[in-house]
Amino acid sequence: MNRFNLSLLIFLFLLAGLLSACNGGTPASPSALPGTLPATAVLPALAPTATPSPPTATPVPLAATVNGEALTLAEYEAELRLFEAAQAETGTNLATDGAQTQVLDTLINAVLLAQAAREAGFVADEASVQSRMDELSAALGGAQALADWMAAHGYDEADFRLALRREMEAAWMRDQIAATVGETADQAHARQILLYNSVEAEQVLARLQGGQDFAALAASYDPVTGGDLGWFPRGTLLSSEVEEAVFSLEPGQYSAVIESALGFHIVQLVERDAQHPLSPEARQVLQQQAVQAWLTGQRQQSSIVVLLP
Repeated sequence: MNRFNLSLLIFLFLLAGLLSACNGGTPASPSALPGTLPATAVLPALAPTATPSPPTATPVPLAATVNGEALTLAEYEAELRLFEAAQAETGTNLATDGAQTQVLDTLINAVLLAQAAREAGFVADEASVQSRMDELSAALGGAQALADWMAAHGYDEADFRLALRREMEAAWMRDQIAATVGETADQAHARQILLYNSVEAEQVLARLQGGQDFAALAASYDPVTGGDLGWFPRGTLLSSEVEEAVFSLEPGQYSAVIESALGFHIVQLVERDAQHPLSPEARQVLQQQAVQAWLTGQRQQSSIVVLLP
């Protein structure tokens, strides 16, 4: 889940030359004849040695700064090329401005995470970076293959190591945030009847209100699953409207007709458990949400300056 690049610094050295010389005179020789002009010797004076100006670094073009830490334009452009190449391989077609925004956001997030990792005391040392370089080299088929890959994507080794260190630190911080999600959570077990027009949905609701069994009706509309949604915590259903309705019910109760982008739902809460074990899929969703929530808060309190041309 990680891509990287760093840019070269270009230095111009200004050389200082010798300045122009000044002239001076000497008194007449004692042997000069009376009535004649004294002989004059013209000697060049030594020019003071000029102090060379210090080397002036050419400013490196930047894509953004994050709390004063630079994201170079070269790194951004390399990441954008990688992203576009991945899109081409998968047949995805994201608009250019959408791709640019996604790539820049990903880089900014990585910097924020890496900064937090360093503040927490985790710094990827040189040995760890070298170990990761060795893994990448082996995966690509050797050191030369890795060097060729870096060159093809606009990286030099020093810059690549710097970006790799940042991503290792960011990954460590992601793991710390994800670990805050426990093994259990408040969860609901529900079933639904999903219909695709409001008139039929109201008719089904009337039948339920007339005493028909919810499970039997749900099975008639969905013979495969019986409308069973299984156990789920908050924040994991596709429809937030349905989820909100489920968690507002008591076991055995069913809702009114709920309209969502998927259709018209009637849901019934089967049971609820405040400490129900999370499925691996649900826990992963909650971990992703925890990381995103952390990043949202971190962005609000950070200085982020976008400098894209």
